[in-house]
Amino acid sequence: MEGNGGIFEKWFHLKENKTDVKTEVMAGVTTFMTMAYILAVNPSVLSAAGMDSGSVFTATALAALVATLLMAAFSNYPFVLAPGMGLNAYFAYTVVLQMGYTWEMALAAVFIEGLIFIVLSLTNVREAIFNSIPMNLKHAVSVGIGLFIAFIGLQNAKIVVDGATLVSVYSFKGALGDGTFNSVGITVLLALIGILITAILVVKNVKGNILWGILATWVLGMICQAIGLYVPNPELGMFSVFPDFSSGFGIKSMAPTFMHLDFSRVLSLDFLVIMFAFLFVDLFDTLGTLIGVASKADMLDKDGKLPKIKGALMSDAIGTSVGAVFGTSTTTTFVESAAGVSEGGRTGLTAVTAAALFGLSLFLSPIFLAIPSFATAPALIVVGFLMLTSITKIDFVDYTEAIPAYICIIAMPFMYSISEGIAMGVISYVVINLVTGKFKEKKISTLMYVLAVLFVLKYILI
Repeated sequence: MEGNGGIFEKWFHLKENKTDVKTEVMAGVTTFMTMAYILAVNPSVLSAAGMDSGSVFTATALAALVATLLMAAFSNYPFVLAPGMGLNAYFAYTVVLQMGYTWEMALAAVFIEGLIFIVLSLTNVREAIFNSIPMNLKHAVSVGIGLFIAFIGLQNAKIVVDGATLVSVYSFKGALGDGTFNSVGITVLLALIGILITAILVVKNVKGNILWGILATWVLGMICQAIGLYVPNPELGMFSVFPDFSSGFGIKSMAPTFMHLDFSRVLSLDFLVIMFAFLFVDLFDTLGTLIGVASKADMLDKDGKLPKIKGALMSDAIGTSVGAVFGTSTTTTFVESAAGVSEGGRTGLTAVTAAALFGLSLFLSPIFLAIPSFATAPALIVVGFLMLTSITKIDFVDYTEAIPAYICIIAMPFMYSISEGIAMGVISYVVINLVTGKFKEKKISTLMYVLAVLFVLKYILI
């Protein structure tokens, strides 16, 4: 083991990053467990566009594996990548179903977007954007992401549901009345118990607290299903929490989507608009995630810069184009990386561990497809709390800093988008400082003005 430790030390500089092999591996497993849902959700979303779900499953796992290994190799950061939520929904429901493009054309748009990102990453454009964002806004992004992923967790667990007030709390009384308690209601209860279990483990400072919280909630779900308290109901989206090994352990073929790119409408105006939309959302979702998770892990230097950001952005860009070739929507840095960082993950060993598990999932798809959302939801909610703590770093004395930070924070959960939160934060920061005359003393970078104008134009034109 000493030999292995030496190899890991040489590759990942564990001592320099104040971490060890056990912490990194635990962090990698935790991150993987909190984002393993993408292996089930991505095939489901993209199959709505007419894509083969088995092929998309394999493409999703392989895209995550390749992009995450690149992240470890290029930057030695603990960030994990996979085909992103939101971007896959835009791909399937807007580009294909609403605008009438084939999924092959949509994959071509994703592929070209990735190539443009590679160029932007090589020419420092993305790095310059990251560095131009003021420190208070960077902390605000971390807080906003915390609220956003907590909201996603509450929704995944069905604790928060659609209602007359836009959102409302799940009604146990209603579930007992309409007979859905044994399918949906019990999982809401299990998720609430899971939040308390995870919170207690965090307070007790148990190593791997978030991962243990996921596993404990899942085991409780299995017990409930075994004794008949939980009854799966596929019509309501409630499935068995026991892995289904009836189809065996084979890797599902990627042939139905592999290299199915259609460039026939590449020069049309519609195609450019779609590609720009993919580009925009991916750019600012990725930057937002890097800002939020890196600031939470204290990886930013004294000037608010991320030292090896070029490698991180390059892995994201290459991952997007490679993923499109495999047959999946945009690959991006996952906000769930915060779960591993909260566990102490600080180096590429965390990423390599998660990547290995994505590779393993190709053979063990029944197990990973069985992890229920009510088991991962408590992890997202508790990680949301841990990211929210960055709010103490925001300067609330200077209102020209605090108000844009506040706007950025509330926009992310309420507009259901990391990139919208950044857009609102940047626009409000520039306008407020410009109109109040504070821009001179703050030396706001030219790029911030350019970004503000671009964001405004985006709302007018797209």
